[in-house]
Amino acid sequence: MVEGSAVEREEIILTVSESKRLIGLGVAALPVVKRASQAGTIAIARGSTNGYVAEAILGRQIDRVGFTTGLVLPAGRKASELRDNREVGEIVIERGIVVAGKTMAEAAKSMGPDDVLIKGANALNYQKQVAGILIQSAAGGTIGGIIGAVMGRHITLVIPVGLEKEISADIVEANRALERHLRPPRSLWPVTGVIVTEIEALNLLTGVQAIQIGAGGVGGAEGSIRLLIRGTPEQMRAAGRLLERIIGEPAFAEVADEARQMYGGR
Repeated sequence: MVEGSAVEREEIILTVSESKRLIGLGVAALPVVKRASQAGTIAIARGSTNGYVAEAILGRQIDRVGFTTGLVLPAGRKASELRDNREVGEIVIERGIVVAGKTMAEAAKSMGPDDVLIKGANALNYQKQVAGILIQSAAGGTIGGIIGAVMGRHITLVIPVGLEKEISADIVEANRALERHLRPPRSLWPVTGVIVTEIEALNLLTGVQAIQIGAGGVGGAEGSIRLLIRGTPEQMRAAGRLLERIIGEPAFAEVADEARQMYGGR
């Protein structure tokens, strides 16, 4: 715990895209991820937050728009408006080398406790450390293809998820409601693992402690979170330097046109 008269405190506000960039850096800083990036296997599922994770681990830019799947959009909008028909496959890294064409499910067959599977989520019960993944496929989607190996082979499952996805309902109860009342049935699969939110990312990267004290906003701050961070002067300076790197991260829609020009037609 950070206590004493030398402790400094500050409120910060992070937009959704800033949070995603922060979480990506935080996941890359996890000791288990660092080890696996050198001597093991890391498999990264597609998703908007995981695009930032992949960039942080690989140390280079990827087609984050094409790396998404199951986009949640306002009524009347289509995913093709943002990413055309581009689709970037899952990323598997073995001993620091990206293995082209290999899927997470294939990689998981030979992975173990020192290896890492990274899968995002659609819902979060932070206090219970439970995440929820929406499933529409009868085969269980991405998580359905790897969860058996996660449990049986004791693979480390890392779940990068922003606090914007905190929901009021218990995820287990919400899943039962979906299966009972929605036709055709849909699932909100409850999962546990190494959950990395903005709180964990800030601590991993700078040592500060954070608690969420608000959410929401307007003028581009819709979906944002407000955090109170506290730490020693050195930790707070490190947090300031980190925030300078991520503040102003463009929103997803703003980068879609640029990504289309860079990666379209591939």
